Amino acid sequence: MAMNKLPAQKAVNYISPLRKRWNVRGLYLLALLPVVYVFIFNYVPMYGVLMAFKRFQPRLGVWNSPWVGLYNFQRLFDSPNFFSILRNTLVLSLYGLIAGFPFPIFMAICINHFFLKRFSKVVQTITFAPHFLSAVILVGFIGQILSMRLGIVNHVLRGFGMSPINFMGIPSLFPHVYIWSGIWQNTGYSAIIYISALVSVDPNLHEAAIIDGATLWQRVWFIDLATIRPIIIIMLILSMGGILGTNFEKAYLLQNPLNTETSEVISTYVYKVGLASTRPDYSFGTAIGLFQNVVGVILVLTVNKIADVLTGEGMF
Repeated sequence: MAMNKLPAQKAVNYISPLRKRWNVRGLYLLALLPVVYVFIFNYVPMYGVLMAFKRFQPRLGVWNSPWVGLYNFQRLFDSPNFFSILRNTLVLSLYGLIAGFPFPIFMAICINHFFLKRFSKVVQTITFAPHFLSAVILVGFIGQILSMRLGIVNHVLRGFGMSPINFMGIPSLFPHVYIWSGIWQNTGYSAIIYISALVSVDPNLHEAAIIDGATLWQRVWFIDLATIRPIIIIMLILSMGGILGTNFEKAYLLQNPLNTETSEVISTYVYKVGLASTRPDYSFGTAIGLFQNVVGVILVLTVNKIADVLTGEGMF
């Protein structure tokens, strides 16, 4: 009996990896622009970190300036202003993290549960707009609102028979002015990522929870917050990286001789020592900035490890 012939296999068109890459060359070209940008503005300047370990002299350049090792860091830690500046920076950063971090989450949940979607869009737009105000305009608004003579806040206080308060001249009030103005400016912008995450929540979960008799708070806690928990943890980890960082422009513009006791932070101190001084000390300013960034990296790695151990939700 003659054996049936096997069907002829269809020819498979082989495309080499190089050919595949050439076919998507437009995507590679599009990705090249941000890569070049990051390399030029983020990696190339890292060469300047050497100044922290040298006595930088502009006429000699970074490489030929004399090496001093950890001398600049010793100067930093021995400085009489170091611990007060570090304390001010930590107070502003931790205060901003504790007070400001929950607000975007709360706003995103409120917007997500608004029955009037048109109203929720209006609220989102209004709260989003202040983010685009420059530091100069924002500080101008703050100065006008809190002015002792013409400010609306002191007008209200006078209406209640109280004495006007010099908000910008009392050192203990500076952290409150700095943090709450920042919360007003950035809450709407920061809420965008949480609003986007809440879109992925399955509506059937809410419908099933309503049928089972769950209250709104229970739905928020067990469905909404449980769904966006990975995003919350990632944002918290990223926030810890800037714990020694503050908004330089805003802090510097709000600063005056009366509130320097609490308004002098690392970023403003670096500017005054490294650039604005009559004899700029670039090496000392670079050492301060390097110390600030190293502490930020350590905090990010530490908080990420803690989050990974406790919740299993880490960035890496």
